[in-house]
Amino acid sequence: MAYDKFTVLTSTAVPLPAENVDTDQIIPARFLKATEREGFGDNLFRDWRYDVEGNPKKDFVLNDPTYSGKILVAGKNFGSGSSREHAVWAIYDYGFRCVVSSFFADIFKNNCLNIGVLPVTVSPEFAEKLFNAIASDPSTEIEVSIPAQTITLLTTGESESFDINSYKKDNMQNGFDDIDYLLNMESEIDKFEKTR
Repeated sequence: MAYDKFTVLTSTAVPLPAENVDTDQIIPARFLKATEREGFGDNLFRDWRYDVEGNPKKDFVLNDPTYSGKILVAGKNFGSGSSREHAVWAIYDYGFRCVVSSFFADIFKNNCLNIGVLPVTVSPEFAEKLFNAIASDPSTEIEVSIPAQTITLLTTGESESFDINSYKKDNMQNGFDDIDYLLNMESEIDKFEKTR
């Protein structure tokens, strides 16, 4: 399934400093019955966002109109727990295109790259600078550049580099998942087959 192309993203950010956020907190298991990727954003952080009657909890960051944006700045060890792809579907469907943390669970990080959400790993010190900047001014903008592989706090110009494998980098910039990548090479595959 193709997703939005991602080259450079400049956006405000939503802070979620909680550490060890697992995939069941991102999208509770009771919402995993659907096989389509749409609609999961409504239940992103469901048990943190809503009470048992379905009313928004005013103290949860996604319910606070002060914060918005396409970047989620998360605490250490984000996306741990089970390998559910639905967690990233929920993040993407909600509108986030980038998650920043000082550490990601490996399977979650790979799921992000397969679905079109850029996981940016930063140093704990840089993560703290981001949290502090957003707390001081929620309109603070962050720039994430895949071509340059940098994340920049625009108010200060402070920047860090991040790693991304070249195959996934190319796919993110073209909006390809693994199937789209192969379909894009169809003519090359046909030529190769004809020489065999």
